[in-house]
Amino acid sequence: MTTSWLAGGIFDAASDRDDDLAGLRTLVEDIGHRATRTDSGQARLRQDFDKTLWTTLVDSGLSHLSSSAELQAGPVELAIVLHGLARHNGAVPIAETDLLGSWLATTAGLPHPGTPPLTVAIAAGNQHQRHSGRVSGIASDAPWIDVAEIVLAVRDTDRLLVTAIAAPATDHGYNLAGEPRATIAFDVPESDFVSLDARVGDELIRRGAWARCVQILGALDTAAELTVAHTHNRNQFGRSLSKFQSVQHALARMAGELERARASVTLAVAAAEGGFDSPQTEYAVTAAKVTLGEAVDVVTTTAHQLHGAVGVTVEHDLWMSTMRARSWIDEFGSTAHYARRLGEVTMHAAGAGFDPWDALIGTGLDAWGPPQ
Repeated sequence: MTTSWLAGGIFDAASDRDDDLAGLRTLVEDIGHRATRTDSGQARLRQDFDKTLWTTLVDSGLSHLSSSAELQAGPVELAIVLHGLARHNGAVPIAETDLLGSWLATTAGLPHPGTPPLTVAIAAGNQHQRHSGRVSGIASDAPWIDVAEIVLAVRDTDRLLVTAIAAPATDHGYNLAGEPRATIAFDVPESDFVSLDARVGDELIRRGAWARCVQILGALDTAAELTVAHTHNRNQFGRSLSKFQSVQHALARMAGELERARASVTLAVAAAEGGFDSPQTEYAVTAAKVTLGEAVDVVTTTAHQLHGAVGVTVEHDLWMSTMRARSWIDEFGSTAHYARRLGEVTMHAAGAGFDPWDALIGTGLDAWGPPQ
C-alpha cells in the first residue's frame, strides 16, 4: 500500500487512478509484485537474471515498449515500466534493452534480435586506441553481459563508433546491489564499426542517466514505504516508533527529499517527450541527477537508521532498494559531474549575455549548448 505522501505524478501505482495510463500501471504493478513474491525470502548478495520476469515482459510487450514502432509508446510509458520494476527490484536489463541497446542498434543500422535482452558497453575516449586498422580497448562497468547481446559504443573525439560484439569479460564484477557489471576487452577491425555523429554518444549517456533517475526514484519509493511500515509496526517503550517526535522529524525529512526528487524526475520525463536530444531534456536530466544525488544519501541513510540492524541484512528488502539507489546514482555520470555541468552552463550564460538565473532554473535554455 502506498502512503499518501508517496503517491502522485505519473508514477502513482494506485489502482483507483482513472486516466489513459491506469491499465499500464496496473499491469506493471502486477508483474512486479509477482516477481517480488517469487523471490521472497532468498539471500540476494548477487543478482541472477530473472528469466521468468523477462519472459513475462516479452510476452506482454513491455521489453521493447518505446523501441517498438507499432506500440507507439514514449518516455512517459517507459518511465512507468522502469519505475515500477525498480520498486520491485526486478533483476532484468529493461533500460539497457529498450532505451539504450535497441535504440543505438537501430540508429546504427545494426540487426538486433527481438526477444533476447540487449546491453550497451561504452568505451570512453581514454579507454581505446586505433592501430593497424583495428580498434582496441576496454569498456568498463558493462551491465548484464552474460545474458544479453552486446552493442559496443566507442566514444572517439568527433564520432561514436558502434558495432555488435560477442566479447568475453576480463573482469566479472558487481555493483553494491549485486547486479553484474563487467569490464570487456575488445579488439575489433575498424571496418566492423558504424561511425555516427558524436552527439549520438552524448544522447546515449543522457538516455542512460535519465533511465537511472527514474529507476532510483522507484528504489527510493520502496525504501520509504518499508521505513514507514517498519516505524509504524515496531514498538519501543510501549508505543510504535512512529509516535516518537525524532522519528517523525526523520520521516518528514525523508518525505521532503523524496518529493523533491519526484518533481525533478517528473520534469525529466516530461522534457524527454520532446526528444532526448533536446536542450530541455539535457537541462532536466542534469537537474534531476543533481537533485537525486542529494536525495539518495538522505533517504537511504534515514531508512537504515530507522530500521536499525535488521535493515542492513542482505535478506531484508530494504538492502536491495537502498543499494540499487546508491549504485545507480553514479552510473552514466556522477552527481559531481552533473553539478559541474550545471555550474558551467550558468557561468557561460552570465558571460554570454544571458540571464544566469534563467539558465539555472531552466526557464531560459539558450545557454545550453553541446554537453562538455
